[in-house]
Amino acid sequence: MLLNIFNFKFKAPKALESLGTVFSDPKIYITLLCLVGLVVALLAFRKIKLDAKTMTYVGIAIALGTILKMFTIMKMPNGGSVTLGSMIPIIFIAYIYGPRVGFLGGLLFGIIDLLLGAYVVHPLQLLLDYTFAFMSLGLAGYFRNNITLGSFVAILGRYICHILSGVIFFAEYANGQNPLLYSLIYNSTYLVPELIITVVVLNILPLKRIQSNLARSH
Repeated sequence: MLLNIFNFKFKAPKALESLGTVFSDPKIYITLLCLVGLVVALLAFRKIKLDAKTMTYVGIAIALGTILKMFTIMKMPNGGSVTLGSMIPIIFIAYIYGPRVGFLGGLLFGIIDLLLGAYVVHPLQLLLDYTFAFMSLGLAGYFRNNITLGSFVAILGRYICHILSGVIFFAEYANGQNPLLYSLIYNSTYLVPELIITVVVLNILPLKRIQSNLARSH
């Protein structure tokens, strides 16, 4: 009943259909292989220390974000939706463990989102919409004393990636309007509500207490 009042919709992932799309074009799966290489490089050459507990928490955050993304409050016609705060777990991980772990979590989250619901027209569009956009959520880790500002910067980073993708690859959807203006308005329609949901929830959570408890558990 409550879900109907708020017009929540559960979007089950079409994994087989999405995987068919991803692996139908060599350029797409070659790009994915490059992304896997990027993950390995991040782990091998950057100072990202992932012990078992950190890896567990990152995995939980990615899984929770994926589940929350399936519940949509509003779905846009050409991609993008307002969800039940699907970016919160990744921003939370960045806040707790810093930007590098946040970037890694965002990258993995974006790859899973791609595999569960791909819409790819070009490898660069894949990078903008499914990797760089979600990696930008790790920017919240640079603002660990201000979760509101951190959330704003993180989602702004995602916003910029989607704007660029819209202008470069989806200008035809503007129907004669200025592609940049159209992309600015279109992507703000769902990302501004997402930002509000994210900021409200993260300010309700006792982040300092959770951070202290996690630090003691290591």
